[in-house]
Amino acid sequence: MTPPKPIALTIAGSDSGGGAGIQADLKTFQALGVFGTSVITIVTAQNTLGVQQVFPLPASVVAAQLRSVLADLPPAAVKIGALGEVDIIRAVAAELRGISVPIILDPVMVAKGGSSLLAAEAVSALVTELLPLATLTTPNLPEAAALGAALDGHDVLLKGGHAEGAVVEDRLRWQGEEYHFAVPRQHTRHTHGTGCTLSSAIAAGLARGWSLPLAVARAHAYVARAITAAPGLGGGHGPLEHAVSTLD
Repeated sequence: MTPPKPIALTIAGSDSGGGAGIQADLKTFQALGVFGTSVITIVTAQNTLGVQQVFPLPASVVAAQLRSVLADLPPAAVKIGALGEVDIIRAVAAELRGISVPIILDPVMVAKGGSSLLAAEAVSALVTELLPLATLTTPNLPEAAALGAALDGHDVLLKGGHAEGAVVEDRLRWQGEEYHFAVPRQHTRHTHGTGCTLSSAIAAGLARGWSLPLAVARAHAYVARAITAAPGLGGGHGPLEHAVSTLD
């Protein structure tokens, strides 16, 4: 009998343009061979040119979605993306405290076009409520600067896409060891959803039973291929091509 496909859960915002958030996460899960479930936290009016409006869902609705998924489709790994508000952060944390699977926290604060996706007062709630639950946190350089010393003592993947240079290097700090993952920088505007895609690819790898360093390495390579194959859509920061071949 064929064993059931592993399940990965994304808790994130909806991107109407299809390039980031829930949409990117589910496409990534599918590409990497896991079944994706989802909990929507915020709805955005968004395209490649930017975010026009943001609509946080009631925290009770977010919690209800999460309870529903956990009760019947227990995930082997969880990815957390944009949460938006303090009440949503607290609701998600309350539901996740009872599970013991890897949690990848992508501390989404600002969209690619510059729009804020996390209220200022919610940052401290993110630090106190969710950071302690995370197996790995995946900030980019601006997010790492905003979180500062809160990241000390936690396993972190510092994403280097905002740095200058011919190479993009991500640095993983895990269980006292440091790993480096580097690829040539691709000079393209079609990079919308790279952070969402990377964190969900790591979650997919963990759901499949890969070690965390291996999951990060394969996720890093997957994102690079997805950027290379980007379909060139939209007039701004276009989406990646998530349906690229996997490494295995």
